[in-house]
Amino acid sequence: MQERRPAALVTGGSRGIGAATAIALATHGYDVAFTFRNKQTRAARVASEIEAQGARALAVQCDITHPDEMAALYTQLAEWSGALNALILNASGGMERDLVAADPDYPMRINRDAQVSALDGALPLMTNSGVVVFVTSHWAHLYGQVAQIPAYGPVAASKYAGEVALRARIDELAARNIRLIVVTGDLIEGTITPKLLERTAPGLEQGRRAAQGPLPTAEEMGRMIADAAVDTSLPSGHTIVIGAPLESLLG
Repeated sequence: MQERRPAALVTGGSRGIGAATAIALATHGYDVAFTFRNKQTRAARVASEIEAQGARALAVQCDITHPDEMAALYTQLAEWSGALNALILNASGGMERDLVAADPDYPMRINRDAQVSALDGALPLMTNSGVVVFVTSHWAHLYGQVAQIPAYGPVAASKYAGEVALRARIDELAARNIRLIVVTGDLIEGTITPKLLERTAPGLEQGRRAAQGPLPTAEEMGRMIADAAVDTSLPSGHTIVIGAPLESLLG
């Protein structure tokens, strides 16, 4: 009988950091499931790259803010793998003009409420010695301590609230022998967020490079997230910093 490979779920895994994380986890020997919202062709390409590493892939169209779609996701996961070793909470939002215009609470719903809901749905599948990784940004991680980038304030506030809500579960997770790791990143080269931020903060990327040097890429961040997920020496609650140190924002 073939030994079961460990399995991971990456939310928002069809592009950027999420896609890079999913592929990197496959290189670590994981079968990888990931969610995507609406880009079927792009998701198929990521699934092919995962399979090229000898891993199984499961791409599930799912909006993490919709409880019914999340319930269907976990039903599929249970049938696909039966267990989950790693949950990577990467999907986020709050800068989509149409969604925020229709629902001003959308940033909090996706960056806090949906993160907690995703964890609750995953817990029945998670194995002993499992890990949850929450992906955030320096500005969100340091919310309330640093000046915010124009237009990013609601995202930072809601992602900070999501991190606080997840950290409040550390003791509960420890009772199940599950760890929580937080990964915070600087501006990430080539991702959608810096492009959106440039609309209200022109020169942001260029200024950050001038002050701190080359920005990390999505591929680099994805590899570091995957490395953190498989590093059993990291204690629960540990924070991994990618890119410039947090002190660069604290002045």
